[in-house]
Amino acid sequence: MTLEDLRVFVAVCRAGSLSAVARELGRTQSAVSQHVKRLEREAGLSLLERQPRGVVPTDAGRVLCEAAADSIAGLDLAMRRLGDLVNGDTGSVRVTTGGTTVRHFMAEAVVAFRQRCPKVSLEFRTETSSRACFDALITGDLDLAWVTIAGSVRGVEQRPVVALPWVLAVRADDPLAGRAQVGPAELAGTSLIRLPPNSTSGARLDAALADLGVRGGSDTSVADWDTALLLAELGLGHAVVPVLPGWEVPGDGPLRLVPLPDLPPLPVGWAVRRWDALTPLARTFADTVARSCAEKAALTRSTPAACPDRPPSTAR
Repeated sequence: MTLEDLRVFVAVCRAGSLSAVARELGRTQSAVSQHVKRLEREAGLSLLERQPRGVVPTDAGRVLCEAAADSIAGLDLAMRRLGDLVNGDTGSVRVTTGGTTVRHFMAEAVVAFRQRCPKVSLEFRTETSSRACFDALITGDLDLAWVTIAGSVRGVEQRPVVALPWVLAVRADDPLAGRAQVGPAELAGTSLIRLPPNSTSGARLDAALADLGVRGGSDTSVADWDTALLLAELGLGHAVVPVLPGWEVPGDGPLRLVPLPDLPPLPVGWAVRRWDALTPLARTFADTVARSCAEKAALTRSTPAACPDRPPSTAR
């Protein structure tokens, strides 16, 4: 049994596919299978159950996967901290998040961090959802993940940074466009443009609407908030989206954003494997982003509600 055997096995359990891991690692499926078979020989038990569309861990496989994932995470963190001790102020910070999150949540913080730590390497890995960020954080050599805060995730600690209020995006000529706010009753029966059904933010929104008794229909689904706003602008439905900190766009365009105060704000922030084992450089970067977000959120609260023509996309 080697560390590489365990890394590959954890990756297979997460992906549910030998071939997917083989493609990701640039190896043959047979080579990936050999790692699993070596572990099965040493354990004396079957660790994976083959199914028509992939593999799932057996009971024994789940035990090994959970233990291996925790151990690998601890070793990776230890090696990163040792590297920082060797390199001093020339280490690295590795972050996973959505494709546009850096621009919308971290732009000022990145500049401030670079000025403070000019020799540190900042590395960003793009994922398509918070769930993918959690998986990348658990199985990879990453320090931080910027995510929509979810329920308990094994092997991950989450820390909210900012709460984003929800708004209803409608055309400027829509009957609701001139409203100061919209309540749950007015959303009932409304055709809502859905956020990604597999996203954490989409799941949170669906749960919040259900708690308020809103059972609006939907015949349109999108992969990001930009597209939702565009379709709302085209009159294809109403879109419920979160307001990003610092939006300051004139409200004279074709789209209006009407507050939805009855919906609980969407919490976003950092996820790590263990805060107490985070490298000093990663902690500094996380704190810098948190301060920047707090300042932008305070600015947003102190100015009139914005009605952007096309706010940025950060669907998670």
